[in-house]
Order: sequence, then structure tokens, then C-alpha cells
Amino acid sequence: MKSYNKSISKFQLDERTALVTGSTRGIGWEIAKGMAEAGASVYINGRVKDVLNSRCQELCDLGYDAKPALFDATDFVAVERFLSSIAPPIDILVNNAAIRLRKPLSEIAPKAFSEVVEANLNSVYAISRSFASRLDKKDIKGSLINITSIAGPRARPGDPAYTAAKGGLEALTRSLAVELAPHIRCNAIAPGYFATDANAAHIDNQEVKQFVENRIPLKRWGQPEEIAGAAVFLASDASSYITGQTLVIDAGLTVLF
Repeated sequence: MKSYNKSISKFQLDERTALVTGSTRGIGWEIAKGMAEAGASVYINGRVKDVLNSRCQELCDLGYDAKPALFDATDFVAVERFLSSIAPPIDILVNNAAIRLRKPLSEIAPKAFSEVVEANLNSVYAISRSFASRLDKKDIKGSLINITSIAGPRARPGDPAYTAAKGGLEALTRSLAVELAPHIRCNAIAPGYFATDANAAHIDNQEVKQFVENRIPLKRWGQPEEIAGAAVFLASDASSYITGQTLVIDAGLTVLF
């Protein structure tokens, strides 16, 4: 029994502090909740103060430690201001905030393409760099998790900007893993079809329903809470020998021949 308890304790995040960007809804919210339930102090990030405070209160009412992080994750000045204002520094960073532009090549001007890459890749580099610098100065070990996508190493029509940005983010994950070792482990989670607010318009689409039925072995959309456990695992000591990896959570979609 003692051995079992010791193994389970490796999944706990007690005395850890996490920041999850874009975490007032969807996948980010479920990851933040999961980390709070595992014992971490969690900073919930968003741009709307009332929504942010409501989410924090929701976790606090359950007995968890949640604090608001009111800033735009794509605004490097705001990011620096926030990270400089907290002590001790966060030792878990989940880069979840992202934007999407579902349009074909002919409808995405170079400027719009750059904006998607800036928000989904360049800003992640900026906040990750600042996060790592602060831990290095304090000689604190940490965990960095990037939310990528199965769209990164693959492609479908009408989504070139997002695909390029997420593909770059997966490559950046590998680069950061070797750059920041041994003090910071860096991994990624690549979700497949998840029933988030951003995908609401597609869930009841008949063509998409047929795709889900034919192409996803589990024959259903994923629910956002089904990612929380993977994020807790990658942040915890249970994954202490894992870095530079992308954990695909897609119900088998990308392995179906």
C-alpha cells in the first residue's frame, strides 16, 4: 500500500505554481481545473476581468488556490509586467492561448497570415523565454507545456495559417526541450477533434458528423476535460524523464490507415 501511495503522489502538484494562458474556457479552463485539483496554485489567464474573476471564484469555492492573471498572452509587454509582479515565480507554464483563421489561401492576406503566426507561435516563444529566464535565475526546475494540434504535422484545405503556426510550435517544443534541459522539461499536447466553443459550429454539421463516425476510431468528439489528466501528467514528477515529446490526444484519428 505504501508503494502504491508513493507512486500516486508523483502525479500531485502540491507546492507548484502554474500559469495556463487562455484558460477561462474550453481546453485551457479544464487544464487549469485539473492542475488545481492536483494541488497546484493556479493563475487563470484571460482578457475579460469579470469572466476571469468568476472563474477564479469558482475554483476558490471548491477549496482550490486560483488567482487571476489579467493580460493578453500575445502582448509581450503585458506578459513581462505580469511575470515580474508575482513571487515566487511560476514553475509550470501551459501555453494554450491561440487564434484560428479558417480560410483558404486565396482569402488570407500575408498580414493576416503573420498575425496568426504571431499569436500562436511568436508570442509563445516570448513568454516561454521569459518564464525560463526567471526559473534559471532562481535555479528552480520547471515544466513547460505547449498546446499544439494534430493540424501541425498534417494539413487539410482552408487552414494554412493555423497549420503553419502549430507545426512551428511543435518544432519549437523540441528546440526548447534541448535548450532548457536539464532544469526545464518542455513537452506538447496535440488535441484532435474536441467539442470546444471554438468548434461549436462544426459539431452538428452533418458532413463533420460523418467524418467523425468514419475516421475517428472512438467515433466521437473529445470533451475538453479529457485533456486535463495529460497536462497534469506532463507537469508532474510522474513524467520526470519525458521531454521534447508531443502527446497526441485524438481518439486514434491520426493512426487510422
